[in-house]
Order: sequence, then C-alpha cells, then structure tokens
Amino acid sequence: MSSSDWPLYRLRVAADADPGALARVLERFQNLNIVPRRVVAELATTGTLHVQVDVAGLPEETVTLIVAKLSQVPCIVNVHWHRP
Repeated sequence: MSSSDWPLYRLRVAADADPGALARVLERFQNLNIVPRRVVAELATTGTLHVQVDVAGLPEETVTLIVAKLSQVPCIVNVHWHRP
C-alpha cells in the first residue's frame, strides 16, 4: 500500500494548561499502538495548550473514536479532526 493510499488526519486539541494534558492526548494513541506522524504542541498566551496530531493509515472510525475518548478527558476543552 503506497503512502498516497493512506488518508492523513489532523487532530486539533485545545486543553487547559495542565502539566499532564499532552501526555493524556498522546496516551490515546499509545493505547492503540499508534505512532503519530507528527505532534506539535504550543502554549498560548491565553493559557490554552494547543496540540496538533497528524496520523495516517487509520480508518476514519478509529480517528472518530480517538476524538470521542479525548473529549471525555477533563482538561480537554475542545477536540476535532479534519483532513488537511
């Protein structure tokens, strides 16, 4: 399967500036034995942690499940995915 056959998904997460927020986001991927293609995290001046996670080669249902699980985490303010 070529890389062009693997859909790329980008998850965008906004979280409280909690020291464990980034670990909680990445934990969802670890639990499914998924290594993201890219992870970018930045703490905004407003005190919100913005995390972007790019993953490929997953069914859309799995990405939707990850987003649903992340939205249940208390320190997560908002999470969604899209195709870049």
